Amino acid sequence: MKASITMWQVAITFSLILISSCAINPVTGKRQFVMMSEGQEIAMGKESDPQVMAFFGAYENPQLQKFINDKGQEMVKVSHRSKIAYQFKIVDSPVINAFATPGGYVYFTRGIMAHFNNEAEFAGVLGHEIGHITARHSVIQQRNAMLGQLGLIAGIILVPELSQFVEPLSAGMQLALMSFGRDAERQSDKLGVEYSSRIGYDASEMAEFFKTLERQEKAAGGEKVPEFLSTHPSPEERNVTVDKLAATWKNKLKLNNPKVNRENYLKLIDGLIVGEDPKQGFVENNTFYHPDLKFSFSIPNGWKLQNTPQQVQMAPDNGEALMMMMIVGKGTLEETANQLLAQYKLTLVESKKENNNGLNSILMVADQKQEAGTIRVLSSLIQYEGNVYSLMGITELSKFNSYQSTFLSTMKNFKSLSDLEKLNRKPEVIRIKTVPQQMSAQAAFQHFKMPANRFEELAVLNGMLLNENVAKGSLIKVVEK
Repeated sequence: MKASITMWQVAITFSLILISSCAINPVTGKRQFVMMSEGQEIAMGKESDPQVMAFFGAYENPQLQKFINDKGQEMVKVSHRSKIAYQFKIVDSPVINAFATPGGYVYFTRGIMAHFNNEAEFAGVLGHEIGHITARHSVIQQRNAMLGQLGLIAGIILVPELSQFVEPLSAGMQLALMSFGRDAERQSDKLGVEYSSRIGYDASEMAEFFKTLERQEKAAGGEKVPEFLSTHPSPEERNVTVDKLAATWKNKLKLNNPKVNRENYLKLIDGLIVGEDPKQGFVENNTFYHPDLKFSFSIPNGWKLQNTPQQVQMAPDNGEALMMMMIVGKGTLEETANQLLAQYKLTLVESKKENNNGLNSILMVADQKQEAGTIRVLSSLIQYEGNVYSLMGITELSKFNSYQSTFLSTMKNFKSLSDLEKLNRKPEVIRIKTVPQQMSAQAAFQHFKMPANRFEELAVLNGMLLNENVAKGSLIKVVEK
């Protein structure tokens, strides 16, 4: 009998825990099981924001920043969670993406801002991202495991033991890169339509933007696809659904002349940087150049490269090796070498001092013994402009001889950058032009002396087809330096 009473006590206690862990979803009005209070959710977003901004960097454009903040705050007022403090930011990344983290933080890359062609398209995606926050999708996702914590190039590394050397993503970046399930994406699409309609925009333009994303994905060979496209149902289903929802909200709100505001938006993004910003580092003819830090080094032929604020990572397609370049300190070469050995639990095999293109350096070979075998690391520590740079080549001991010459070639090619053309390389920016007479989009690009091999890219950027007629006086985007 006592045991039976104890079981009831346990059951009641567990039920109370479940009830206390349930919260009313602001969007659905239904109870849901979550492991995080609203206060914890807000604290998580506040903690992750500096990490996200450190990873990407802010895109400095006060006029554009004011625009997204004004529209965001206007939309928050009609959302299901208007009481929390929202922040809207543009990050300095060419990738076409927008994302939200818990507690009211919404980010747009300059890459996605470049591909919007009117305010209504932007408003639809803005509503979609606010929808992830109002429906607490990130909080629900916390019940499941987050994304892997490895750096962005780790996906092509086939030897698991090498992945530990890749800079782990911070908790904030894991939140930023979190993908949601299809039901969550469908719900955010619905909220995007509702919220953008409620502040007077034509939500059907959201579907038009998804077509642009689909074309961009195909043009990029499936790369750089935004999270909200990659996890969503087919574009065809999405476009039909969004169009129907937009029509419903137009009727419901009696929006006889919903806003699109194409010209206003295009004028706003005149001068916006598109593609890679050279000052952050760029690749040309198998060489990586960094104008701000004034160095360059060669890239192994055929290797993939990922440039992040923390590291430059390189790996071959077969995933058997890894190279990394990073700033590791400001002390002496000897102090930094010892710190590096300790950080990665490496046992020194040999080392020697060298002169690397006029720069003091130490070349080290070190091993890390593991149950699965031994990892060998070739590291060149180079003192330059007050920093100590590390170039590391990493592979299994059994494959080291196959990659040693490749590692050394890159390391020996690290040098100071003095080429004025490289140091002063300008980014490409959007320029808004007025079409002088009715003509096709292709003819307009020809008129403004755009190179023929970029016509399709420019058509996608403008959300147009090459044979599409453009009216006299219309504004279009071109790309110039």
